[in-house]
Amino acid sequence: MNLVIQLKNQSLRFFAVALLLIVGACGNKETITTTEKSPLANEEDIEEREYVLVDGSSTIFPLSNTMAQKFMNDNPETQIIVGISSSGAGLKKFCIGDTDVSNASRPIKKSEIDLCQANGIEFVEIPIAFDGISIIANRYNDWADCLTLEELTKIWQPNNDDQEKITNWKQIRDEFPEEPLGLYAPDPDSGTYDYFTDAVNGEEGRSRKDYKASEDDDVILQGIESEWGSLSFLGFTYYEQNKDVVKVISVDNGSGQCVEPSSETIANGTYSPLSRPLFLYVSKNSLENIPPVKAFIDYKINTANKPIISEEGYVPLPRILQEKIRKRVEELTTGSVFEGESAVGVKLIDKLFTEKERQKISGS
Repeated sequence: MNLVIQLKNQSLRFFAVALLLIVGACGNKETITTTEKSPLANEEDIEEREYVLVDGSSTIFPLSNTMAQKFMNDNPETQIIVGISSSGAGLKKFCIGDTDVSNASRPIKKSEIDLCQANGIEFVEIPIAFDGISIIANRYNDWADCLTLEELTKIWQPNNDDQEKITNWKQIRDEFPEEPLGLYAPDPDSGTYDYFTDAVNGEEGRSRKDYKASEDDDVILQGIESEWGSLSFLGFTYYEQNKDVVKVISVDNGSGQCVEPSSETIANGTYSPLSRPLFLYVSKNSLENIPPVKAFIDYKINTANKPIISEEGYVPLPRILQEKIRKRVEELTTGSVFEGESAVGVKLIDKLFTEKERQKISGS
C-alpha cells in the first residue's frame, strides 16, 4: 500500500478524508461514500493529487457512483470519493472549496453563486442528463391513476386559515375513497424538493410542512410501502429501480392528457412540468490543475458513455447538447446559464444556444 497525500492543513476533517483514501487504497476499488467535509481543492501541490472529491444530490448519486466505479476500474491509480447529501448541502461544501465536483438536481441558486464568488470559487456548469420527478403512491392504491397539476397544488400548497387542509384522499376528488393521506417528501435542502415545489406551487420551498421528510430516498420508499394512503415524489431513476414495490401516478398538466414519466416522455418534453435537467458543477481550478478531475469529467461527458446514463435510468442529452457542453468544458466557460433562476419550463437548448444558433439548427 503506497498512498501519500500532501496536505498542508492538518485539521481533523482533512485527516478523516485521508483515512478514507487509505482504506480505499487497501481494499478493492470501490466508491467511498462519506458526508465528512473534504480538503480544499486549491491547496498547493494539487497537481500531484490522485483523488477526486464529489458530493451532492442523492438523485444523481446512482449515476455518479456507477461512473466512478467504471472509471476507477480503468484508472486504478485514481480514487473517486463520492459523497451523498443533497443538492443544497453539496453546493454549500463546493462553494467553500471542500469538493471538486457537486452533483445537483436543479440549477445553482443566486445565494450559492454569491457564496462561491465570496470564496473565489469559479465553476463550470455541466448538464449531464434529464430526469422526471415521479409522483408515487402505495402499490395497492387502486383509485388514483392520474392527478392534475391543480390537484397536486391543492395537496401541497402551504396551509393557512383560509384553505382546507387536505388530509384525506376524498378531499382531493369526490370519487376517491375516505382514505387518510400520508405525505412523504425529500428533505427541504433537496434539489428535487426545490424543483417540485417550484413547478407545483410556483416558488421553491413553498409547501405545506406537515409531511414526513427525509434526505434518504430509501426511507421515503419504505414509508410509501408501509402506508396504504401514502403519496410522494422522487426522481424517475428511483421509481424505475423500485417500480415493483410502488405505483407511479400520471400527471395532467392542464392539457387534459395524463402523461406517465418515461424515458420517452421526459426526453420529448411531454411529461411537463416535472421533467428537469440534472447538473454537475466543477471547480475551474480543479479542472485546470488536477489531472484526475479533468480525466473524470471528460469520461462523464464522453458520448461513448451515453449507454451508462440510460442503463442507470436517466435520460441522455441529445448529441447537439452534448457537443455544446463538451465545448464549454474545453473552453472552461464559467458561470451558470440559468444565472440563479429556475429551470422549470425552460429548455436547455434555449439557454445553451443563441437565437441565431437555434435558427441555424432548426434550418439544418
